Amino acid sequence: MPYFDHSRRELRLKVVYYGPGLGGKTTNLELIHRRTRPEMRGKLISLQDTSERTLFFDLLPLDVGTYRGYTVRMHLCTVPGQIASDSVRKMVLRHVDGIVMVVDSQLARLPENVQSLRNLEVNLRLQGDDPAVLPTVVQYNKRDLPTAVAVDELARMLGVPDGVPQLEAVASQGIGVFDTLKAIARACLEVLPDPSQAPQGRVPSILPGRHASMFPDAEPDALAAAAAGQLGSGRSPRR
Repeated sequence: MPYFDHSRRELRLKVVYYGPGLGGKTTNLELIHRRTRPEMRGKLISLQDTSERTLFFDLLPLDVGTYRGYTVRMHLCTVPGQIASDSVRKMVLRHVDGIVMVVDSQLARLPENVQSLRNLEVNLRLQGDDPAVLPTVVQYNKRDLPTAVAVDELARMLGVPDGVPQLEAVASQGIGVFDTLKAIARACLEVLPDPSQAPQGRVPSILPGRHASMFPDAEPDALAAAAAGQLGSGRSPRR
């Protein structure tokens, strides 16, 4: 839920980067923080988990500008990719306004991509959010690797519906990182109410579901099981 601070004429949005471990979530946030002017960003906070860090910081993105006279401040967060860290993922998802699903483009990571999508759906529903309504952007990361699957094939295998913004990226090189950030900012702003009609504090978005769920029927479970049996659970460096 977005937060309107009328006294400061400020709109605050929380965006969470979700996805499998070592898929590139941390790389996205580190690069955004490093390449943003110091006066436009907050301190990058890092919480070390058993195998992956959770990062977060505030950002005043210049490309987003203002929303009906209100300054837009974004709170960017990552979640740990390991299943053992699900309690941390649930905590980070509270009051989320938009999701960037960071997909590892390698075929060997397909089971973990599917598992992350399933886990995201479950955690959103547990806190009362509808995955089909929440603004979402899919980033296909690691497009420079020779094992990267074609984007249209990945979208089909993961069940990404029409209407969800999809971008290619090589986060380690900065390719597609800021395009993804601008895409999720636009998606979040599209569903906001008029500030003049919004109370102080958190308010619900106003648009109904704009696309089908990314979890149709039981296909993702079957896909994950088949892929796991054929491909194993290959690991890769964070990119």
